Amino acid sequence: MASPLPIDNTPIRVAALYRFATFDDPAALRGPLLAACREGGVRGTLLLAKEGINGTIAGAPAAIDAVLDHIRSLPGCADIEVKFSGAVTMPFHRMKVRLKQEIVTMGQGDLDPGTNAGVYVDPADWNALIADPDTIVIDTRNDYEVAVGRFEGAIDPKTPSFRDFPEWFRAERERLLGEGKQPKVAMYCTGGIRCEKSTAFLKAEGVEEVYHLNGGILKYLETVPEELSMWRGECFVFDQRVTVGHGLALGSYGLCFACRRPVSAEDMQSEHYEEGVSCPACWDERTDEQRAAYRERQRQEELAMAQGRAHVGAVLPSQLVKDEEPEPEDHS
Repeated sequence: MASPLPIDNTPIRVAALYRFATFDDPAALRGPLLAACREGGVRGTLLLAKEGINGTIAGAPAAIDAVLDHIRSLPGCADIEVKFSGAVTMPFHRMKVRLKQEIVTMGQGDLDPGTNAGVYVDPADWNALIADPDTIVIDTRNDYEVAVGRFEGAIDPKTPSFRDFPEWFRAERERLLGEGKQPKVAMYCTGGIRCEKSTAFLKAEGVEEVYHLNGGILKYLETVPEELSMWRGECFVFDQRVTVGHGLALGSYGLCFACRRPVSAEDMQSEHYEEGVSCPACWDERTDEQRAAYRERQRQEELAMAQGRAHVGAVLPSQLVKDEEPEPEDHS
């Protein structure tokens, strides 16, 4: 998968987007949306649920614009925010539009982040909020993401999945909030979607003063000067950049293609690290048979790259007319 780049002078435009909105019948939206994407050769994954839309797509600039026009015509999506980057080659194998119960999985029923999320805080105002002694700061991301970097003083729930966040909060609520006047609660995530939903969850749990970082860590790193920053470390991102730093500069981590976790230079020196096969974090989670399969996949991809042909999983033109059944996928 090609690494996202600045959009200037790149043939492929990558658009990452999400929007909490009310879709009464997301299944009826799927076919027209998939057709709009395939008409222009756009690829990627879009998730549809009653609570909205989430995903990343890539294609020629004019084709991306056409798909975004279609998405903006959906209920509640007229002013959807989109994060753009560029790529030299197509970063996705195929186009998928999947139906989901949630666009980011928390498993807490009918939360309504579209109308009941916490207070949005712009990056320029974030430092003052989290420096306030009456504020507690909670990182809503997964444990392997927090290990790479976090805001100074932030609480790490040590949750392996966003689905685990509600149980963690309920177990820790008394310790976090105490008796009497409740502190303000500020939460953040990579791009905004998880902290937006988690603030709706806390409000549903009766927490009154809840805030979240508008645009997430990425917007903060993009706009706040490093000398003023309260961010420490790097930020894990869900693409081939793996991690980024201030100014969204490329970070120092690699990626384990077996478990999708970040891999440091120190990790790469471990006897349990093998490119495309394993890393110290997942060595005990996989069998020898699984590692053998990963090793063969890695060999095939390296061979395809050396021969200059599409690697396993690429979509041929004749396959583009085939519809795909929705499959479970966690974009949290």
